[in-house]
Amino acid sequence: MNKQRRQEKVHTVMSEFKHGTLHSGSKKGPKVSNRRQAIAIALSQARKAS
Repeated sequence: MNKQRRQEKVHTVMSEFKHGTLHSGSKKGPKVSNRRQAIAIALSQARKAS
């Protein structure tokens, strides 16, 4: 169950990056333009979700 939840979180974050709506920090922070930074954010949030 946790694995599926983490995969969904990573998918959500990466789709936000693809659409240009992913921000570092809060929604007011700068937009993420680096794919590696987006992956790091996705994995970090997935760890927090589980």
